[in-house]
Amino acid sequence: MSEHVIEVKHLSKSFGDHEVLKDVDFNVDHGDVTSIIGASGSGKSTLLRCINLLEKPTSGEILFHGSSITGHDTDPCKYRAKVGMCFQSFNLFNNMTVLENCMTGPVKVLKKNKEEARSTALKFLEKVGMAPYINAKPRQLSGGQKQRVAIARALAMQPEVLLFDEPTSALDPQMVGEVLSVMRQLANEGLTMIVVTHEMAFARDVSNHVVYMADGVICEEGRPEDIFDNPKDPKTIEFLQRFTNR
Repeated sequence: MSEHVIEVKHLSKSFGDHEVLKDVDFNVDHGDVTSIIGASGSGKSTLLRCINLLEKPTSGEILFHGSSITGHDTDPCKYRAKVGMCFQSFNLFNNMTVLENCMTGPVKVLKKNKEEARSTALKFLEKVGMAPYINAKPRQLSGGQKQRVAIARALAMQPEVLLFDEPTSALDPQMVGEVLSVMRQLANEGLTMIVVTHEMAFARDVSNHVVYMADGVICEEGRPEDIFDNPKDPKTIEFLQRFTNR
C-alpha cells in the first residue's frame, strides 16, 4: 500500500483544444496541508476538481491510498465521502436549514440514522461557531457564516481529506478572517487539506507544502519557507513579488 494518501501522476486535462493541465505530478501525505497558489487561470481549481472527480482527467492517474480512482469502477459518491470539498460559492441548499444542510450527506450517503446525523452535525456546527444558527436558512447568513456552514457540512461526512477551492475569494475582507481561523484550527488538529488560495499568509504560515502553478504546470513546490523565502523559478519569483514586500 502506498504511503501517500493522494498521488497525482502525469495528470492532463483539456477542454476542447485548450489544455488546462499539463503533466501534473504531486503527492499528499496524511496530515499535510498543501496550498496551491498561482495566478487566476493557472489550472489550480481544475486540478482540485479533477481530484474530487468533478472533472474527468484527459490523461494521467489519481491514486487514493494506492488505488486508482480515475477508472470506470470508482463510485464518485463513496470516494467524495472520504475526500470532501468546500467551494468558493458555498453550494448550500437554500431550501434547507443550516442543520438540515449538514445532516443530508451523512443520512443519504453514509446511511446514518437521523439522530446520529443530527448529533454529528451539531458537533461540527459548534466547532465552526455556527451552532446558534441551526434553524436559519442560508439567505439569512453572511458570506462568512455560509462558508463556515459549508465547512461544517463537509466535516459532518468525517472525510479523510478536505479540499478547499478558494474558500475566501467570495467573501468581504472582514469575513475572511473568521473562515481562515476555522481552517487554521482544522490544520492544527491534523486534518489533511488541499487548499487552492490567494491568501499568501495562510499558505506561508499554515501549510507544510506549497505548490506554485502557472499555465497548467507545477513550476515549483516545497516547504513554505523554501517557496516564499528562496523561490528558484522565475515565474514563482515574479508572482510572489506581487504579494509580498520582497
